[in-house]
Amino acid sequence: MGNKRVAVIGAGASGLPSIRHGLLYGFDVTCFEASDDIGGLWRYKSHETNESSVMKTTVINTSKEMTAYSDFTPQENLANFMHNNEMLNYFKSYAEHHGLMKHIKLRHRVLNIERSKNYDNDGTWKVIYQTPEEKTLEEIFDGVLVCSGHHAIPHWPKPFPGQNEFKGRIVHSHDYKDHKGYEDKVVVVVGIGNSGIDVAVEQSRIAKQVYLVTRRGTWLIPKLETRGLPFDIIMNTRFFSLYKLFPQAMLNSLVEYRINQRIDHDLYGLKPAHRVFSAHPSLNDELPNRIANGTVRIKPNIKKFDGYAIHFEDGTIVPHVDEVVMSTGFSFEFNLIEHGKLVPVSENEVDLFKYMFPVATSDHNSLCIIGLIQPFGSIMPVSEQQARVFFANMVSGNNLIPKKSQMSEDVLNKKEAMAQQFVKSRRHTIQVDYIPYMDELAELIGCQVPLLRTLFTDPVLGLRLFFGPNAGYCYRLAGPHTWNGARNAILTIDQRVRMATTTKPEPTNYTVPLVISSIILLLVIYFVM
Repeated sequence: MGNKRVAVIGAGASGLPSIRHGLLYGFDVTCFEASDDIGGLWRYKSHETNESSVMKTTVINTSKEMTAYSDFTPQENLANFMHNNEMLNYFKSYAEHHGLMKHIKLRHRVLNIERSKNYDNDGTWKVIYQTPEEKTLEEIFDGVLVCSGHHAIPHWPKPFPGQNEFKGRIVHSHDYKDHKGYEDKVVVVVGIGNSGIDVAVEQSRIAKQVYLVTRRGTWLIPKLETRGLPFDIIMNTRFFSLYKLFPQAMLNSLVEYRINQRIDHDLYGLKPAHRVFSAHPSLNDELPNRIANGTVRIKPNIKKFDGYAIHFEDGTIVPHVDEVVMSTGFSFEFNLIEHGKLVPVSENEVDLFKYMFPVATSDHNSLCIIGLIQPFGSIMPVSEQQARVFFANMVSGNNLIPKKSQMSEDVLNKKEAMAQQFVKSRRHTIQVDYIPYMDELAELIGCQVPLLRTLFTDPVLGLRLFFGPNAGYCYRLAGPHTWNGARNAILTIDQRVRMATTTKPEPTNYTVPLVISSIILLLVIYFVM
């Protein structure tokens, strides 16, 4: 197996763990990265570019422990919600620690990926790429992992009446870098997803006035929960996942009540018609404060543009607007793979088994898309888990992935489940629940979290696995390529969370209060029912 060659396309958050696990499984890995450095989306780019890029002030929406790869704990002093610079440094440290850089070809742009002439027999692929000297070359690989992300192509909705004649400036959030040039301007931000809220909050500190436009509102989830702990440290636990045993309507009501106790969504103009579990949540702690002090004002959808003026559907008018930022999401496509013909995409819908394997290439499953998911949680450990599945399946001779008919059935079932739970939207085509999806992938390769066994053999660890955060480390306790440091990484999560905000050395065990609060929550659900 050592001479098997695999190509990884992209050296960002999904590409790096793909290289790592390819090497663990003994593959000869070559990563093609079009830019001059690693990091992908998380490497801030101040210049105009077609590449994906965070804003200058962007911080991660998931905590460092739930974002970390399964065998590389973040430093204690790193912020729980890391700035993009810290996130990039974490990637670079990960690459250096595991010796990944020597496998990455920077400034090598892949032009096309196509089935080789021997594909029917051996499942190999031809990768055509351009070197820094602009030479076009091609190589044959036994497998290909496409890790190019899904935040590079800005989605522009159908123009509003009069939009093309607007006298101010309109940009997409893809091209928004920082606040410079927006000082003392009247700004309208269209879209109340995470990007739109981040832009509006940043602008509210320097603009004359900011209006945040939303068609249907949103449920605003705070990043900081009980006692100021990261929300995902509390929410993404196996104990808390027991909520799925209760009726969905009851859960929606309970969570909405809890959210409204913090911020009355109706009072703040945010309340949507859909239930809280019917859309991807917006995560922000600052927006309510900006609404309360009037620097951000919530508006319904735009009715029309008129010169510098913008009319809204509630009949109100802002007579002079200088800047409009369209935070209307992104599109994805796979033109890189046989010029888009092999893996077609329509309105962000694509047929991929487990959101990874194209049904069209089920004969070998030697091509895989990594990171094309929108989890209720961090994407990094999910991408890593996907890479593990790909390489384990390659080693098995394609025996871990079911036949084409079963793959198609799984795709259809997931689409139907998505349609039943979520508001119909281009945003809700690749949505996954973090723990159930991670467990699905773990089951394929046999690295399930050994909860029951550990409760008897190592009770301290077992209790943490049940009541504590389900971090990526939990999936390196069993199965292929276990990590000797996994147990300690799990048991020291509390310490690293604490040290992010205080230098006091006293250890704080969050398991007990988390257990108590979780039990109280479940008792409330039980008695309300």
